[in-house]
Amino acid sequence: MEGFMCRYMDDQKGDRQLVAVHVAGDFVDLHGFPLGYLDHDLATLTACQVAQVPHAALDGLMVTRPNLTKLLWFSTLLDAAMHREWIFRLGRLDAIARVSHFICEIETKLRAVGRSDGSSFHLPMTQADLGETCGITAVHMNRMLRELKDRQLMTIRRNQVDIINPAGLAELGEFDPSYLFLDNTG
Repeated sequence: MEGFMCRYMDDQKGDRQLVAVHVAGDFVDLHGFPLGYLDHDLATLTACQVAQVPHAALDGLMVTRPNLTKLLWFSTLLDAAMHREWIFRLGRLDAIARVSHFICEIETKLRAVGRSDGSSFHLPMTQADLGETCGITAVHMNRMLRELKDRQLMTIRRNQVDIINPAGLAELGEFDPSYLFLDNTG
């Protein structure tokens, strides 16, 4: 309901890899409903306010409100679409494009819930968090953020992102928001 959360996995050395970032309005643990448990971990990136919906309550709602089943399924498929996009981003884009793509994605998600005006938003993630999201080190993330500033595409200072050239940032990151299905609520 409030704050930023992430999904992550640790390697054998204990190093974390973020595999999703969630904003207010996301249904974070829906995977655990049909599967019974999560194969990854969840963490807060900021102070958060969450609402819990017991699995038994979901079972009851699906019986009494069958239209909700389609919306829950839509939410799960949306998560899958975002995961595919993250795989593409990490597997095919260079570091600067990965950062650009992530910034475009998070801005689009925040705008959808009224937390961005389209060019400016609060992103309370450290450079290490951003690096884990984009598959690069915090030091390399610092370089990429400086390069995006030098290219006059965006700036980030004290967790405040200002996108100077949205079209240029999206082009660099090969960002197409259609996978977020914002024009389709299920």
